[in-house]
Amino acid sequence: MKIKDAKKPSFPWFGMDIGGTLVKLVYFEPIDISAEEEQEEVESLKSIRKYLTSNVAYGSTGIRDTHLELKNHTLLGRRGNLHFIRFPTHDLPTFIQMGHDKNFSTLHTVLCATGGGAYKFEQEFRTIGNLQLHKKDELDCLVKGLLYIDSPSFNGQAECYYYENAMEPEKCRKMPYNLEDPYPLLVVNIGSGVSILAVYSKDNYKRVSGTSLGGGTFLGLCSLLTGCDSFEEALEMASKGDSTRADKLVKDIYGGHYERFDLPGWAVASSFGNMIHKEKREAVSKEDLARATLVTITNNIGWIAKMCAVSEKIDRVVFVGNFLRVNTLSMKLLSDALKYWSHGQQKALFLEHEGYFGAVGALLGLLDVD
Repeated sequence: MKIKDAKKPSFPWFGMDIGGTLVKLVYFEPIDISAEEEQEEVESLKSIRKYLTSNVAYGSTGIRDTHLELKNHTLLGRRGNLHFIRFPTHDLPTFIQMGHDKNFSTLHTVLCATGGGAYKFEQEFRTIGNLQLHKKDELDCLVKGLLYIDSPSFNGQAECYYYENAMEPEKCRKMPYNLEDPYPLLVVNIGSGVSILAVYSKDNYKRVSGTSLGGGTFLGLCSLLTGCDSFEEALEMASKGDSTRADKLVKDIYGGHYERFDLPGWAVASSFGNMIHKEKREAVSKEDLARATLVTITNNIGWIAKMCAVSEKIDRVVFVGNFLRVNTLSMKLLSDALKYWSHGQQKALFLEHEGYFGAVGALLGLLDVD
């Protein structure tokens, strides 16, 4: 980790990634505060630190992911705890108002933010919260945060993993993967939509593809088809459903395998293809529709990722983004799909802090850390 020669910014230290669906916030809580610092610390800073670290929920939608917290972490010569907080983007005005109410602007700090919302909501930050945003490119922050979090100096714990025997419940195991020498790497960032990056070094990467069919599509379609109100509810329904009731499989068309092109009978030939038949529409459940939606979106992402890996001649593919939060089902589907399409030569890789890399990159940008 390289630290540029610059004056340390004032506390508090935040990094924000304002996405289309979720805001991800990384907060560094110093725990090495001297008696002199504590005496000089203003009440508004104490109030903010106490509020963020004493709660695991904020209002009705904000959540601190305590299982991801990194304790006793050293950053820019200071020792502290790194907290990971998320809330829906539609509640961002409440966050800005909270900053106003807690006199955040009197601390003379700069918020470093990335994501489309850093541009969309810049005026609200300025007029309501009297806060200045330092905007950073979201793909730069994604790569910077990912490489920093997976570096051996970060927390000494395995960040990267894969699933062995993903679709066999009794044999499935979560296995650590050594990503110490990561280049080249294909990064598939699944948020509301999907961006795919080919990373050749920490300073050499490019966006090679993407798709508008991402986590936002899954939740939007599930809301329309099932009436669900949240991502967690949609996943819960999908876990209980049978996608083959909605999807048309190869065996439904060929009566078995399509042997000439080595297509197994269980492969999906047409997503939601059975829904053209009235009797099958009447028999399908909301859970089946949720599962079919999840399978459709996940398979599409997996196939695009596979084709990008072939095009860029990259063997290692890592999937990140908040679509994968509490979404073990999609991770296992991606694992199985990549294994099948690559004839066992590729693994789908995942990272513990899946949706927070952009926010971490923004924090590092605030601190001028490479």
